[in-house]
This record gives sequence, structure tokens and C-alpha cells, in this order.
Amino acid sequence: MKNSNMKFTVILTLVGVILLAAIVIVVSKQTPEEEEIVRQEVDITGQPTLGEKDAPVTLVEFGDFKCPSCKAWGETIYPQLVEEYVLTGDVKFSYVNVLFHGDESVVAALGAESVYKQDPEIYWDFHKKVFAAQPEATSHDNVWVTSDKLVELVSEFPSINQEQLKQDVEQELTINQVSIDKELFTKHNVSQTPTIKINGITMEDPFDYEAIKEVIDRELEANKNE
Repeated sequence: MKNSNMKFTVILTLVGVILLAAIVIVVSKQTPEEEEIVRQEVDITGQPTLGEKDAPVTLVEFGDFKCPSCKAWGETIYPQLVEEYVLTGDVKFSYVNVLFHGDESVVAALGAESVYKQDPEIYWDFHKKVFAAQPEATSHDNVWVTSDKLVELVSEFPSINQEQLKQDVEQELTINQVSIDKELFTKHNVSQTPTIKINGITMEDPFDYEAIKEVIDRELEANKNE
């Protein structure tokens, strides 16, 4: 009887080892597509958005007009993204203000919201002009985002009321929208700028365009199969 029990125990042990080994092999062979994807969708209601409203993929940049890395992202990654995906109708791009660089970040955000409120079509031109006006890193700590500077930047846009822009900034008349942005970047635990989310998926490296393309293409393929 003892021998029978011993054999049964050995067999159970062997079966358990084999099953465990099989599980380890299956898990190790999982592809990235089979792994669980963590998503936290961003509510872009009321946010400046470029592209077709029904585009299947939404890319959100959490950025700060005072951030040198955001300026670099806008000059290198953004143009490729627009050319390859936004203009084709595959991706819509949205921007959320982050306020990591003190009062100037707030001033820039207030001004941007004023421009967006007055003329959404002009917003993206203004967006680029603010980043273009950002000084080199060596003088970055000097105050440069002021209401007067923002008025100067919109001077070539007839649809923007310069006096209204100045009031919106100095009297913080667009603070409600800026506060919504603050709630968003807090909710999404944004700790650095730029932070890029694609259909709620946070990119580890915002400057890895090949990784961005991979996620976008995967999301587009998944949308086709739905």
C-alpha cells in the first residue's frame, strides 16, 4: 500500500512539473500583442484637436509651452505624425496644457485658450509660433512668456482680437479651460513633458517615432477587425 501511495505521489509530482513547464513556455512565447495593454483614455472634449473628428486613433500630447523637450518634439515628431497619419484621416491629434514651469506656463496656456476660443483654425499656427519663440536652453530661465509677447505673436492673424487676448491672459478669463487641463494631467499622472498617449496607451519614449508608428498601426489594424 505504501508503494502504491509513493508511486501515486511521484506521478502527481511529475505531472505538476510538466504542467508548470508548459505554462512557463507558453507565457515566454507570448508576443507583445498578446500581453495585456494598459489603457487610460483621455477625454479630449473641448481640447484643440487637429484631424478628422471620426479618425479611429486619438493621439494626445500633454505639453508645456515652456518645455524645451516639447519644442523639440514639435519640430521633429509632430511634422511626421501629421504628414503620415493626421492628413490621411487615420489619427486625430489633441493637445493638453501642462503647467510644470510656473507662471509662464499658465500665461501661455491662458493665451492659447484665448486664441482657440476666438478662432480654432488659427490655434495650430499660434501653437507653432509660441514654440518657435521659445529661446535657446541657455537663456530659457529668463522670463519670455508675457501677455505682450503673445499679443505680438498673434499680430499677423486678423481673426484674433489682440485686446481680448490681453484681457483673457491678464484677467485670467480662460482659467476654466486651463483648470480642466490641470485636472486631466493630474488624473493621468503626467510627470514629464511631453507625455504622449495613443488611444489611452502611454508611450515610454515620446521621441521614438518607430514605436509610435507601431502602436498607431496596431490600433488601426484592430479597428479594421472590429
